[in-house]
Amino acid sequence: MKAIFDEVSYECSKIVTQAYSTSFSLATKMLSTSIRGDIYNIYGFVRCADEIVDAFHNYDKETLFNKFEEDLERSLKDKISLNPILNAFQYTYHKYNIPYHLVSSFMKSMRMDLNKSVYSTEAEFKEYIYGSADVVGLMCLRVFVKGDDERYESLKLSAMSLGSAFQKVNFLRDLKADYEHLNRSYFPNTNLLELDEGSKQRIVEEIKVDFKQGYDGIVQLPNEAKFGVYTAYKYYYKLLSKLQKTPSKEIKNTRIRVPNYQKFGLLAKSYVNYKLNLY
Repeated sequence: MKAIFDEVSYECSKIVTQAYSTSFSLATKMLSTSIRGDIYNIYGFVRCADEIVDAFHNYDKETLFNKFEEDLERSLKDKISLNPILNAFQYTYHKYNIPYHLVSSFMKSMRMDLNKSVYSTEAEFKEYIYGSADVVGLMCLRVFVKGDDERYESLKLSAMSLGSAFQKVNFLRDLKADYEHLNRSYFPNTNLLELDEGSKQRIVEEIKVDFKQGYDGIVQLPNEAKFGVYTAYKYYYKLLSKLQKTPSKEIKNTRIRVPNYQKFGLLAKSYVNYKLNLY
């Protein structure tokens, strides 16, 4: 029965989420069970595409990506795929009427990572951020509002800002790995070899603006989604605070993390704030 294959597909997306991101997985567990599986399905899809361009160094990445994109297009058209991750994603895509342009923009940014290594202008950076992060936030928002077009439009800008904030924090955290192992430099007008405190602070302040705009949308989310998204917000803001306090020289030479005990502490505090309606 196809129902069994579908359940296996959803479980595969959940496993991918848990294996690749403890923080995102933790936040997703705080979502209502009515939408949790669909967020796993979205994350599984975006993670697999990202892994092709970021991790499969001993293989022909472009050929693999082309095949993945072909399979994606076929799955969206046929509403089935023998690739469990794509089979799970197409289900959520159709269930919430996720706009196709969000998917195509995401794949465009992922393809850019195959060959483009430096984003020298603000326009290039914004285009990449939109495709790699903003649209993922918008896909998730379609799930959070359960396909309600009016509510989606009212929260759209906030979702994009939060997606941008998360992605920029990741870029700042991963400066060393992106530059040394992938030969990439995302922040325009920033010399990563000579990153100073002034440049770092400029980036941090820019991210804080995104967080503020994203937070304004979190408080308007449906209850099924609010606590989970707030948990992710608190984690990434904590990570940004650590990066702000870390000397720029150290950021260039190590990967800053939030220890698990602090993650669970943030979770407990977020839960109290949520129950007391303090945010």
